Amino acid sequence: MASRLRVGLDAQLTLGTATGIGEYVRGLAAALHDAGCTPISLAEPRLDPWRFDRRVLWDQVLLPLAAARAHVDVLHCAAGTLPLVTNVPLVATVHDVAWLRVQAHTRPYARAYFGRFALDRYARARTIFVDSHFSRDELLAVAPALDPARVEVLYPGVAEDIMRIERAPDEAPFILAVGTVEVRKNLEVLVRALAALPSVRLISVGPFTPYRDRVLALARECGVSQRVELRGYVSRAELLGLYARAALAAVPSHYEGFGYSAAQALCAGVPLVAANASSLPEIVGDSAPLVPPGDVAGWVDELRVRLLNRTNAEFVAGAMRVAACERLGWGAGAGVALLAYRSAAATE
Repeated sequence: MASRLRVGLDAQLTLGTATGIGEYVRGLAAALHDAGCTPISLAEPRLDPWRFDRRVLWDQVLLPLAAARAHVDVLHCAAGTLPLVTNVPLVATVHDVAWLRVQAHTRPYARAYFGRFALDRYARARTIFVDSHFSRDELLAVAPALDPARVEVLYPGVAEDIMRIERAPDEAPFILAVGTVEVRKNLEVLVRALAALPSVRLISVGPFTPYRDRVLALARECGVSQRVELRGYVSRAELLGLYARAALAAVPSHYEGFGYSAAQALCAGVPLVAANASSLPEIVGDSAPLVPPGDVAGWVDELRVRLLNRTNAEFVAGAMRVAACERLGWGAGAGVALLAYRSAAATE
């Protein structure tokens, strides 16, 4: 019997306040094990993955050393950054090119590292996975020298615990927004909409950036501070509970490479309203209404319709749920990844 392929996964962003990339790595690791290879999660718990200098140290020094010590056949760099030097065949995931498209407000050194510096490393990867066809087009637009044949769409899978959620919406309705509180997530449109939806709360969960202050200032200006709750990073159990209890989920982002929160809402059976922007139409399809991210009146209308007839909204979301779970689970994705790993290992 052939030995199982040993695949090193960059799992540093599963530590601490794990966001979409952490979700991606955990789900992929479990699916790969079931698909017949040996995933080896590489991480250093003593290193804060959210400090820029620590992230660079991990990417460029500690990750390639960890891969070498683990004797992996392939290293999957799943966080969008690759080491300059390693002897291990590389596969990469590029979730989006937001650092080159919509992050002009961020610090120049971070934009340089996660933007152009990262982009210049991608040529070393045997396969580059992207989260959507939108992300594929975006990557090839900013890196025209890349061979399109090496860029493959691999939808991130939604975890089983999300798919198993039993819905029990609160009597007092709230809108749930999941994701890092940053400019491109566009929480402001929900705060403005809340002013026209007097009996509804907005609960946001996800790590903070300085954008939090802007959102809170707008909530005060709109007179809805008492109904806007920014909880920051929450435990897995709390996140599952919020998906179970929310009246609606909202994803108003200007830019998403995939849109994990939209996919999670669909697979949890939560009525959803999402932005008609970037990858979201591709991921949502006809399963939920799509509204331009800056159209406050449009958001008010779509949210109000579902809040006024919650029974119908639940029925529609439930009817879409099985198909969403089949389309957005990890089952098919693990097979795509395994073929790429075998190809990378065979060319070494």
